[in-house]
Amino acid sequence: MTGPYLYDDGPEDLHTGTPRHRNGLILAVFGATLAVGVGMVVALPLVKGSGEEQAREVVGVFVAALAADDLETAGGLLCESERDRADAEGTDAGEFAAAYAPAGTGEVTGEVTGVEPGELDGKDAQEVRVRWDDGTEATVSVVLEDGPRVCGTSTAG
Repeated sequence: MTGPYLYDDGPEDLHTGTPRHRNGLILAVFGATLAVGVGMVVALPLVKGSGEEQAREVVGVFVAALAADDLETAGGLLCESERDRADAEGTDAGEFAAAYAPAGTGEVTGEVTGVEPGELDGKDAQEVRVRWDDGTEATVSVVLEDGPRVCGTSTAG
């Protein structure tokens, strides 16, 4: 460029110093990201609870919804295969869920003893025992499918 300049010297290059490398900053950012990720993985079971706790909780909500005749909530807690069975039978998922409560109000008594988490429809499953008002007990299967879902029942006696 030519022409009159404000100062006697011509325009200077802006970045004339030796470049500084910021490798430490980049490593610190990646390290912090890794630490946050590991912390979230470790904290997730503390926040959501173990699989057994989640299974007991979802069955408790399911049984309470049935006791309160809240068939919409109960139907929403059914797994996909149970909802598909209800559709195949031509019933609403909530009405289908009502068949799970043969004897009125139920109470979750805990996880079935001696039964390891198995597989149901290729998914990890838990089984939770429920005692009904008339004294009968049932085992309710729970699968992990977009959260824990009720996916079958069998009468224990």
